[in-house]
Amino acid sequence: MAKKELNSEKDINKHTENMNNEKEKNDKNKSERKNSSDKNKKEPKAKTKKSSKTKNKAEEKIKELEEKINELNDKYLRLVAEYDNYRKRTLKEKTELIKTAGEDTLVNFLPVMDNIDRAKKSVDEAKDIEAVKEGINLIYKHLHNFLKERGIKEIEAVGEVFDTDLHEALTKVPAAEDDMKGKVVDVIEKGYKMNDKVLRYAKVVVGE
Repeated sequence: MAKKELNSEKDINKHTENMNNEKEKNDKNKSERKNSSDKNKKEPKAKTKKSSKTKNKAEEKIKELEEKINELNDKYLRLVAEYDNYRKRTLKEKTELIKTAGEDTLVNFLPVMDNIDRAKKSVDEAKDIEAVKEGINLIYKHLHNFLKERGIKEIEAVGEVFDTDLHEALTKVPAAEDDMKGKVVDVIEKGYKMNDKVLRYAKVVVGE
């Protein structure tokens, strides 16, 4: 009887030990599952954190680019406005310069016109032809100086080799001398140039 009870006690102890082992195993599995679950929970958070950081960087970059675009656009608009103002100002100055230049020429020509008026009056009342000639010569000299001061001078023609850059041939005539062939023998209308620019070609007769 005592032996049977002893065996029964062993069985109980063994059963208890098995239960304890099973409990420990279950606890271990639970702990592992919990750790795995915690790890899984942490990983998405890390990924979420990383994704949020990337998104913030992208937004900052976009904001930086937008600011740069706005800055460039503002500079472009300012440049366009400045150019438009410069164009208008230059056009106005050019118009005023042309107007002033013409005005200056006319103002300086008035004394010549005064002399012409006086000469006309003298011719109407003249009794001395020499005085009339002198008056006309003075007017011519005054007008000649007026043009010279503005860089305008007569194109040399008679005796010069015919030059299409300066002369316009109206007709050709037999040359009185061989050395006058291809040269200007007479001027029908004088030509003028201002500095190096031809204002009017000299209309000439050329020897052949």
